[in-house]
Amino acid sequence: MFKAKIQPKRFITVGGTLFCAWGIGYLMQSNAQEALPQESGAASPQVEIEPLSQIDEQPLELSGITLTSAISALVAPEPAVLFLPDAPIVLASLSEDQPLVTLPAEETAPTFACNHQLSAEPAAAAMVTLTLDAPCMVNDRFTIHHNGMMFTDVTDENGKRSLSVPALANDAVFIVSFSNGDGAVANASVTSLEYYDRVVVQWAGDSGVQIHALEFGADYDQQGHVWAGDRRDMSIAALGEGGFITQLGAQDLPGARMAEVYTFPSGTTAQEGAVRLSLEAEVTQANCGRDVEAQSIQLNRNGELKVQDVVLAIPDCDAVGDFLVLKNLLNDLKIARN
Repeated sequence: MFKAKIQPKRFITVGGTLFCAWGIGYLMQSNAQEALPQESGAASPQVEIEPLSQIDEQPLELSGITLTSAISALVAPEPAVLFLPDAPIVLASLSEDQPLVTLPAEETAPTFACNHQLSAEPAAAAMVTLTLDAPCMVNDRFTIHHNGMMFTDVTDENGKRSLSVPALANDAVFIVSFSNGDGAVANASVTSLEYYDRVVVQWAGDSGVQIHALEFGADYDQQGHVWAGDRRDMSIAALGEGGFITQLGAQDLPGARMAEVYTFPSGTTAQEGAVRLSLEAEVTQANCGRDVEAQSIQLNRNGELKVQDVVLAIPDCDAVGDFLVLKNLLNDLKIARN
């Protein structure tokens, strides 16, 4: 049978350990009871505390202590010292002694020339050739004014237009005006006007108005019947053989002013007799059933002008193709042999 041997040293060690644990527990219990409040009538254990004088005070030596502080980390470090250059700082200011710097002059911006030019040159049969140059008015409508006569035309893709216009004055003044208010003026001296009689009829829009001249007893559709359907060339008048019609204005422009001018060489013709003049209006779908306003200007060889306004009451549309004839509006021409 196995027998354990008891070792006295280990027993003593165990006993000392138990004694120490009992002492620590006793002291912790005593301190806890002192910390709790005393109930009335309850007896508290008496603990004897030795006076401080009887405690063997032994000085406690401390070493290797490092002082730390949480505040030191929050304190901002002192600013570093900046070393400025030795050269002094010079303050600049504008004074009366310092002249201002002269700035370069502003260049003038280039502009596109938009000058309108109108020239007038006299031609045969007391006609005037007008040449318009308006580079800023491309494909734009304009109106020519001359001694009471007005008509509307349009420039081409280059802003140009050339026209042959009958003169109504010896010192002929022609004015061109655009819709924006721009314009130009040209003059021409027409010395041959005294040899011609002229009749002008003008209107606005599609009125169907026409001048018909029956020279020296001619009837309609005969030789000597001069109208828009047989206008003739101005060379016949320059030779003194008969009259011709000039149509002015762009018919395809809405609301354009139109004019027709009949010219007869009264001072150079070798014939004598009368030229019957009438104002007629064809009834069309564009003018039927409404009133048409027109104006006539008649210029004789003495330079006298006769102006008349007229309102034509066009028949209803069932009369399309017919003609409305006004025989007494225009004065017939009485031609004497020269």
